[in-house]
Amino acid sequence: MSEKKIGIITAGGDCPGLNAVIRSVVKFAINDCGARAVGFLDGFRGLVLNEYVDLTFDRVSNILSMGGTILGSSNRDNPFAFYYIDDQKEPMDVSDKVVETYERHDLSALICIGGDGTLSMSHEFSKKGLNIVGVPKTIDNDVQGTDQTFGFDSAVSTATFAIDKIRTTAESHHRVMVIELMGRTAGWLTLFSGIASGSDVILIPEIPFSLDIVCEKVVERSVSGKRYSIICVAEGAKVSGQEVILEGKDKRTGVVRLGGIGNLISNEIETRTGIESRTSVLGHMQRGGSPTPYDRVLATRYGSRAAALAMEGVFGVTVCLKGNEIDHFPLEKVANNPRRVPPDSEFVKIARTVSTSFGDY
Repeated sequence: MSEKKIGIITAGGDCPGLNAVIRSVVKFAINDCGARAVGFLDGFRGLVLNEYVDLTFDRVSNILSMGGTILGSSNRDNPFAFYYIDDQKEPMDVSDKVVETYERHDLSALICIGGDGTLSMSHEFSKKGLNIVGVPKTIDNDVQGTDQTFGFDSAVSTATFAIDKIRTTAESHHRVMVIELMGRTAGWLTLFSGIASGSDVILIPEIPFSLDIVCEKVVERSVSGKRYSIICVAEGAKVSGQEVILEGKDKRTGVVRLGGIGNLISNEIETRTGIESRTSVLGHMQRGGSPTPYDRVLATRYGSRAAALAMEGVFGVTVCLKGNEIDHFPLEKVANNPRRVPPDSEFVKIARTVSTSFGDY
């Protein structure tokens, strides 16, 4: 191999900081290693179809603060169950095409930037012989092995800012405002946003809750003269003894879409207590926009370390944050193993000390 070349993909849901990682990988590869970088478009789909762009200094100039990803992304394209067109009846295993593309470009390594699903697929390709280095991204903060994913801080900031604004209308109109946040089966985003915004009730997937106890908290505040309440709920939170509420299912992938718990809680509170209640679903705005300074720095650190590992020949790993240090962690321990909030975690305990209810007692 005459010249080293690094491939890059961004896959799964977008989040702030993706472009910062791309920029960091490319600049490290070119400046420190004399290597080239190529970006595959729209996640794994670009590897299947061999759709790519050469990543040069010009292409990554001024993208540090940009949200989204210049490479595009997709959370529906699994090479092991791939659909070329939407009305295709059955998925196809085209993982060998990914291997062919990798070999055609004579890649030294492939850097896969993504969350639990992307890194799980990356592990499968690592087992197929590809030199993989992962970078953990997701607003959900649920990737195993790292203290924090990039994108999380930005999402917490966005959600907290929104809740602060919602609080003013709740107070003015003496309402209960229920804010539904993303996070799937992990409650990190809701927990941190709830603490940061001073929410009165925080409901997360890891701690099933009672509607009776939530209503008691609202009434207790009302009786004491606090004529409004803020309830921060994760989309994957569930009433004790009941199933998670689903909004639907992706016809192609079969992945369920969570949503609706906010409306359930709001309706039940108003019916049971007579206190006017409203729901606000923040939705995809949590994933959008420019990354916070913290995420720009973290993403840059991740990208540089990922490129360094690729040049050093350390593969089958994902970079990670341990304390204040950037390290790496085996992909096999990340795959299909999302990190969830321990119910007895320090953050839950802290929230309880400031009178926050989790609806469990």
